[in-house]
Amino acid sequence: MEFRPLRVFIEVVRQGGFSQAAKAVFATQSTVSKAVKQLEDELGVNVLDRLGHRSVLTAAGEVVYRRGLKLLADRDDLLAEIAEVRGLKRGHLRLGLPLVGSSILFAPLFAIYRQRYPGIDIRLVEHGSDQLEDVLRAGEVDFAGALLPVAADFDQLPVRHEPLVALLPAGHALSGRRSVRLADLSAEPFILFQSGFSLHRMILDGCRRAGFEPVVAARTSQVDFMIGLVGAGLGVAFLPRMIAAEREHPGVQAVPLDERDADWRMALVWRKGAYLPGAARAWLDLVQETLTPG
Repeated sequence: MEFRPLRVFIEVVRQGGFSQAAKAVFATQSTVSKAVKQLEDELGVNVLDRLGHRSVLTAAGEVVYRRGLKLLADRDDLLAEIAEVRGLKRGHLRLGLPLVGSSILFAPLFAIYRQRYPGIDIRLVEHGSDQLEDVLRAGEVDFAGALLPVAADFDQLPVRHEPLVALLPAGHALSGRRSVRLADLSAEPFILFQSGFSLHRMILDGCRRAGFEPVVAARTSQVDFMIGLVGAGLGVAFLPRMIAAEREHPGVQAVPLDERDADWRMALVWRKGAYLPGAARAWLDLVQETLTPG
């Protein structure tokens, strides 16, 4: 159903006639008559009885008038809501963030985004970056934080490039070195992230390239717990340099890891060709404006 004939018909009823309605809608009386006739043809019923110079509602016309008022009100509400979404006064931003590094990289952006767009509802999903790629593919989030490289079905915006460091118990024989390699640590128990974390995969792949399979003393998803285990002498662990520097521990020594393909390269990724609503585009613009690789 076209809305203009319906709106003209309702105005005829409100104004009590065609000539008065024509003035209200800034049209000729002939145009108003044609609009009402178009509505009647579309519905297959007469909505008005023409009695000389007067028009009265038919039984069908009463139904159309009552329902039409609600339809037009709903249409106006719809257009107003769409305008609010376009103006970023309302909407949703769905983010998948990794458990490692998000507090440093993305938390400061939330305050800026919230200040700019207070009406946007931010919905977070937190996993290891490997799991987040599956969540993103399923369309459950607009963006995910993931370690590079990512699959070809994603677009990407690199946001941080950090070397890894090995975390050794204070007093360890290798803790005074300028750098260590994974092969140097082959006899040590490893404390790794859970299997859904890209860092778990990166360290295991590096060990296999070095020709050994590490003994895993523990797996965790908590950075602070991992550092605490190293400080307690349970084994060695690996973190991006910026995260290790933020969480210095008196019983732990961070030593640069000298290993090929052992850099932590975080990116914001999204599905190639996916529709990004206004709230999501605003987040992408903010990340581009604020975060740069370094």
